[in-house]
Amino acid sequence: MNKEQERLQKRIANSGYTSRRKAETLIAEGKVKVNGQTVTELGTKVRPSDTVEVEGVKIEQEDKIYILFYKPSQVITSVSDDKGRTVVTDYFKQLETRIYPVGRLDYDTSGLLLLTNDGDFTNLMTHPRYKIQKKYVAKLKGYLMREEVKSLERGIQLEDGMTQPAAVKIKSQDKEKNTTLVEITISEGRNRQVRRMFEHFGYQVSKLQRIEFGPLNLKGLNAGDGRVLTPHEVKIMRQLAEHGNK
Repeated sequence: MNKEQERLQKRIANSGYTSRRKAETLIAEGKVKVNGQTVTELGTKVRPSDTVEVEGVKIEQEDKIYILFYKPSQVITSVSDDKGRTVVTDYFKQLETRIYPVGRLDYDTSGLLLLTNDGDFTNLMTHPRYKIQKKYVAKLKGYLMREEVKSLERGIQLEDGMTQPAAVKIKSQDKEKNTTLVEITISEGRNRQVRRMFEHFGYQVSKLQRIEFGPLNLKGLNAGDGRVLTPHEVKIMRQLAEHGNK
């Protein structure tokens, strides 16, 4: 294969139009054209000179941008919402570049979320095999027991399989209010995983915040704030993913 050629879905993702996985779906649905011809084969290779259209829109290569965002609670991790609720990209309407969230944070979960127009970077940050650690602080209704902490650290059985070992630290417990503040670090990203891990033992999570993603944290930011990652930070995150896959 010519070194200048690349897979069609990668070209679409790198344009910032959507993620690589979504691009694959659009190709399979016949919504992508190369040089005016509809293409449905995922293995299709394209050259820099080829014209690619997605859903009738000609895509262009964009400068890569990587944003660290302090997502408030009750904000949707998406680029749109059919119910008219606030989505994370509403905070970046001033950008001419189209960006999308890296992974998800639940509607009621606040904290560190990355957004980018780099499909390869998104894949590195979200694919389970790369095992980048993410740290959360959870407030539980109930008094978390030591043996339950040990179970979480070993891994527990959820409906979608065993969890990988987690690091768990009880920050404080209030016997009068019957609450526990706990810090938990995981390297997975299943849907509602942290909440489900505590619900496994019967605890309701009344508040959940992601405070770290690899070496990145929320220092200097308030809810609703964002900043651009430095080239060094992007490099470190890529290296973390590549190391985790070895």
